[in-house]
Amino acid sequence: MAGSTQEVLDHHLAAFGGGDLEAILEDYDENSVIITTDGIHRTRDEMSSFFSALFAEFAKPGMSFTMDHVAVDGETAFIAWSADTADNVYNLGTDTFTVRNGKIAAQTYVAHTTAK
Repeated sequence: MAGSTQEVLDHHLAAFGGGDLEAILEDYDENSVIITTDGIHRTRDEMSSFFSALFAEFAKPGMSFTMDHVAVDGETAFIAWSADTADNVYNLGTDTFTVRNGKIAAQTYVAHTTAK
């Protein structure tokens, strides 16, 4: 996999959009963390469960997704987005990524959702 922050972000977004769990997990290594309002995901199994739940929801018919903002500076990338799924309206979602040595070292994720 390519190593720049932009390249890692592009790979990550393509893997998420394609619902490709193995490809998305390639973006992390054994020291990576994903920090969310539900806790910190440190292991491959924890990350797999986190993404599997999102993939299941975002794969339902009628989903729409809008990327509202992308900013990349050095080893940091930030995205702001909104989405509408069968279960929730994501009024605002944000992710911040710290990329080191071609892998996501740390990711933060938060979303303001309204259940349908």
